[in-house]
Amino acid sequence: MEGHGAPDVRAAQVVLPCADLNATLAFFTALGFRVDAVFPADDPSVAVLSGHGLCIRLQRGLDAAPGLLRLLCTDPAAAGGGATELTAPNGTRIQLVPANPPVNLPPLQPSFVLSRMHGDARWVEGRAGMRYRDLVPGRQGGGFIASHIQIPGGGPVPDYVHFHRVAFQMIYCAKGWVRVVYEDQGPPFVLSAGDCALQPPEIRHRVLECSPGLEVIEVGSPADHETFADHDLALPTAAVKPDREFGGQRFVRHEAAAASWVPSQVEGFEARDLGIASATKGTAGARVLRAGDSPSGRARAHVHGAKVLFAYVLRGQATLRREDGPLERIGEGDAFVMPPGPSYAVEDRSEGLELLEVRLF
Repeated sequence: MEGHGAPDVRAAQVVLPCADLNATLAFFTALGFRVDAVFPADDPSVAVLSGHGLCIRLQRGLDAAPGLLRLLCTDPAAAGGGATELTAPNGTRIQLVPANPPVNLPPLQPSFVLSRMHGDARWVEGRAGMRYRDLVPGRQGGGFIASHIQIPGGGPVPDYVHFHRVAFQMIYCAKGWVRVVYEDQGPPFVLSAGDCALQPPEIRHRVLECSPGLEVIEVGSPADHETFADHDLALPTAAVKPDREFGGQRFVRHEAAAASWVPSQVEGFEARDLGIASATKGTAGARVLRAGDSPSGRARAHVHGAKVLFAYVLRGQATLRREDGPLERIGEGDAFVMPPGPSYAVEDRSEGLELLEVRLF
């Protein structure tokens, strides 16, 4: 069909075999499907039903697998009379699942992780043609994910209006620029290197275009979360509601050029807060740490007070010293996770060292 445009398709049907058409028909109509066609009239062998956004063709005597259907329900147990899986007379399994389930947050299993840009980096192609590198293999038991995302060529991005079912998610532009648009946040705008956006749960958004060599760090929880397209909403929306809450959180657009650096409690560093803690009501916090003018030798070790701390080296080099592990030399593109408890220090810093630091509380 290449070169001929979209095919002129009027409808689609899921074809399921059955031996007893009447019994199978009665089963599906009891689930709320309606009969659209039955033929031939004198001895029916085919029935077409529709409902719940689905069209089913039951065909007697067809040599095919019985299939598996998922019905999204407000109350799965009530819909199934107490059962959450049913089997039709033709063998088709019907899974009754919640239509809008709560976000599943697996218990965090904090552990030290060191991910290096060079040597063990593995890139995969993800959604909308973007290249992804997993910065936290193991993902702390499924409760945390951090991705290094690249779009080497730049230009228009084949994205669509979508949203994520998450508890927390932020993006930090590490290199280049990207033009994005968010629900109720006004016209499209550009995130430049050093800028950050908090994407509160289920806010609709879209990536429009980017510079060649774009690099973004995306951090979120849980690791395994769903992304849904919204085909009905056009962005930008007419309304502008900067204080609107999505899932109890507010959207944040942090612009590095307008931000202030303040002294940090981490020896030898100053910090640029990204505004995440206040917008998430303490769920998470994020900042950029920049090495100051103090000597770059041995530094005082400290313990962080979060459930998990993630750090990504934006530029420069340093040595990571841990209470419970060997010295590790880290550089641009490397990332590490520190679990709560053991003390650590970032020392022997090169000039211009900067770290992106994200904490979950």
